[in-house]
Amino acid sequence: MNILLRTILLGLLSIGFAQGHAQTFAFLDFSYCGYHASGQDIPSVDNAVFVPWKAGDNTARIQRAIDYVASLTPNASGFRGAVLLDRGEFCLSGELRISASGIVLRGMDREKTILLKKGVDRGALIYIEGTDNLRAKDTLQVLSAYVPVNARTLQVASGTSLKKGDRVMVNRPSGKEWITSLGCDIFGGGISALGWKPGDMDLTWDRTISEVNGNQITLDAPLTVALDAQYGASSLILYQWNGRIQECGIENMTLVSDYDRRYSKDEDHCWTGISIGEAENCWVRQVSFRHFSGSAVIVQRTGSRITVEDCISREPVSEIGGMRRCTFHTLGQQTLFQRCYSEQGIHDFAAGYCAAGPNAFVQCDSYESLGFSGSIDSWACGLLFDVVNIDGHNLTFKNLGQDKNGAGWNTANSLFWQCTAAEIECYTPAKDAKNRAYGCWAQFSGDGEWAESNNHVQPRSIFYAQLEARLQKKCAERARILPRNTSATSSPTVEVAMELAKEAYESRLTLEHWIEEREFAPSVSVTGLKSIEDIKEKKTIQGETRDLPEMVIANGRVQMDGVLLVGKSRTTPWWNGKLRTNYLKKASPAITRFVPGREGLGLTDRIDSVVNFMKRNNILVFDQNYGLWYDRRRDDHERIRRRDGDVWGPFYEQPFGRSGQGIAWEGLSKYDLNRPNAWYWARLKEFAEKGSKEGLLLFHENYFQHNILEAGAHWVDCPWRSSNNINETDFPEPVPFAGDKRIFVADMFYDINHPVRRELHRRYIRQCLDNFADNPNVIQLTSAEFTGPLHFVQFWLDVIAEWEVETGKKAKVALSTTKDVQDAILADPKRAAVVDIIDIRYWHYKTDGIFAPEGGKNMAPRQHMRKMKVGKVTFDEAYKAVSEYRRKFPDKAVTFYAQNYPAMGWAVFMAGGSCPVIPCTDKDFLRDAAMMEVEETDTDDYRKMVKSGIGSIIYSKSGTEIPIRLSSGKYVLKYIHPGTGRVDVIYKSLKINEIYRLKTLEKGEGIYWFHKL
Repeated sequence: MNILLRTILLGLLSIGFAQGHAQTFAFLDFSYCGYHASGQDIPSVDNAVFVPWKAGDNTARIQRAIDYVASLTPNASGFRGAVLLDRGEFCLSGELRISASGIVLRGMDREKTILLKKGVDRGALIYIEGTDNLRAKDTLQVLSAYVPVNARTLQVASGTSLKKGDRVMVNRPSGKEWITSLGCDIFGGGISALGWKPGDMDLTWDRTISEVNGNQITLDAPLTVALDAQYGASSLILYQWNGRIQECGIENMTLVSDYDRRYSKDEDHCWTGISIGEAENCWVRQVSFRHFSGSAVIVQRTGSRITVEDCISREPVSEIGGMRRCTFHTLGQQTLFQRCYSEQGIHDFAAGYCAAGPNAFVQCDSYESLGFSGSIDSWACGLLFDVVNIDGHNLTFKNLGQDKNGAGWNTANSLFWQCTAAEIECYTPAKDAKNRAYGCWAQFSGDGEWAESNNHVQPRSIFYAQLEARLQKKCAERARILPRNTSATSSPTVEVAMELAKEAYESRLTLEHWIEEREFAPSVSVTGLKSIEDIKEKKTIQGETRDLPEMVIANGRVQMDGVLLVGKSRTTPWWNGKLRTNYLKKASPAITRFVPGREGLGLTDRIDSVVNFMKRNNILVFDQNYGLWYDRRRDDHERIRRRDGDVWGPFYEQPFGRSGQGIAWEGLSKYDLNRPNAWYWARLKEFAEKGSKEGLLLFHENYFQHNILEAGAHWVDCPWRSSNNINETDFPEPVPFAGDKRIFVADMFYDINHPVRRELHRRYIRQCLDNFADNPNVIQLTSAEFTGPLHFVQFWLDVIAEWEVETGKKAKVALSTTKDVQDAILADPKRAAVVDIIDIRYWHYKTDGIFAPEGGKNMAPRQHMRKMKVGKVTFDEAYKAVSEYRRKFPDKAVTFYAQNYPAMGWAVFMAGGSCPVIPCTDKDFLRDAAMMEVEETDTDDYRKMVKSGIGSIIYSKSGTEIPIRLSSGKYVLKYIHPGTGRVDVIYKSLKINEIYRLKTLEKGEGIYWFHKL
């Protein structure tokens, strides 16, 4: 061993560090990774309940067993017990969730206890997941001018009395000067869009205070990046997190994702084996995985001190592209993946965006890797790859530049120890943030610190050398190092040569077999164990069941249970987004946005969360259209073919499935326009069903015109483009970009005489109808941003009418077009009969006339607005637009989403329109409104609605006297504030004999509501 390596090892094993700037780098102790920071062995938890094999869907049975164990009292060590699963293949239609501490899910036999996940959901098969209810109690500034790598001690400002055992977050900011120092503000071309922005790369370490000495505290694990005050003040956050769970495990079983075997790259199936979040001190051991598209195991950003060991992933099924096959993946910290084997992964062993670390991969092998392992996103620091062997691809510590949506530097203070790969890329971002590679075998590149390349070094595992030094005891049984003779010589003795020749006849022991040979230690005996069949299921007492009311169009109004539906409209996000933490806080909910392995706002939204968001924010309508483009790389608006399928998320899914054949412009396989994207349609269906129970509407825009006009980039990845599908759509190739930049293919797209495209349109429109055939809260619209021609709308309505006759069902249809097309359709009795809602969106009255571009002129709405005077819309213009159509077509509802929406809510309401944005949600008021008719007045000073025997609603713009004819009787007269919706009672019992003269000077401008007693 040379002097340099001996010095390095002494530094690594000493776990010491120098204070201040005198030491420009420090060695990181990685041994704090894993279950309880690897300070103790993973326990053998007693079985609590047995689940025997049974045919059919076992989701509810196994979940009931998990919930039963969750109801038990934890023992002194925090364990409630294990659910023991029988041998056999358990089919699951849904996911399993462990959401309480101290629960283990265990199979009787690793190969013969199989959980097979069916269905098109792309989430995880098993979630270990607590509740994200972290609460900050106090924030203190870090006073230390410089805290070096591997430090555990720092000084903080006086304030809250900190004590041993307190849980804290240490936050390191990412300011502009620091970003510039790393060269990550601009990656080239003078374009800064993909560059890091202040706050993007903040690192947050989750730690426990182990010692307090005045205002100096000691943490229980080291920091992976230096805290340097010249780049901004770091902070320490004292927190409480009651919802985080711990002491949970998955062990001794096989998890399988079913998939459509007609498609070798099918992605409409389960993507993730096990997802761990809002959890600490948990484990996964001796689990095999097959056919998952995303990750076998992913540790989320909120996961900490997790061990994943002796796991094998084989036969993944997916496209070969970005954010797929990240087999063993961590976004958390202090995670340990050891003795894990992966086949045909794209990123077999990976750390993700700003994983604070340390994180360790120890004794891990891949086979036929399709991409690099290492950090696969920005600034995942403190990574150890210890005896990791990548077959056919790279191990990478470097500046990824603009790749992965501007990932830039992927890590710092990370180490390759005794690894092999096709190439090892080891670069260093800064003098106090070195990356290192020792004793490695590969092609090499990078300016990191190298030692003993193409040589074996000792100790065999640096992780376990560090752990033994820290714990002051041997850990050989836990380490279970694969036996490997590393002694080699070019001049052996004859005896040695003869012995080695004999050994050459035997295949070398592989890590895969080493993992499989391990016998499971915890008990799998069912003797004396309760069966889930013997445990009575708790029945919830429910009241009398009744059918939920449906959304209907009655009296020309959209209503439910006799109540006019009111509220805002939310348009789906459809093209942009990033996965950086500070961006996610600003994201909008989406239904068909997809981020592999990650769920939440700005990621793959949980449908329940979307529904709850809408309820909280008085949003009635989710206005859905498919994405402009699937791949975030296209945000640059370039028109070039991508070099590979390394697509960037979040993905805005298209309604069509991939064919598994050929290569589309963005690098994944081509679309099949006759194959629905099952996940996309299932998500929309789930929202429609859950939203219906809450009185929410889905406006389903069948198409998205944005793809076929304006910027050329809108078209290049579109599924309909000839280069992107297997359906011979016959659009011209090469694409005839106007001025080598713009696109005008709307005329061809709307050509219903083309035999191939006509049939594709017909099938697709029917898919839109079939998916929501039994969802009365779904409204079908032609297209978002639609300025298309009359003939296409006629065709669309004809297909709907044909479908209605064939199926005996009725779709709810909104006519949302330019005014000339709208009027032409409404003048056609046959086609007008298909229309339920007249949607005013692409034209409007204005104070000096009308804004009404013609349909079919190959211009997008905003292009028309650049050429025509849009004008101003006030109460009177909005009222006029709605009331005209309500008078002409009293059986149809009218909605208004045109200029000055949503401010025109009261105008729409008083004109008898539907889905107005008004602040008043009083059900009696809205029930009265649903029954009233608009009464025309000879003045614009006020507007009236009235219904004999019900009452009247008057909107008064100014103080005046208003004659009101009401049936005789007693009324409550209430005043509604137009801005807040607050209801004030003016008269509790007002006796009226037909005519009442309302003096609105009493309250001035506002809404007056006569409600008959």
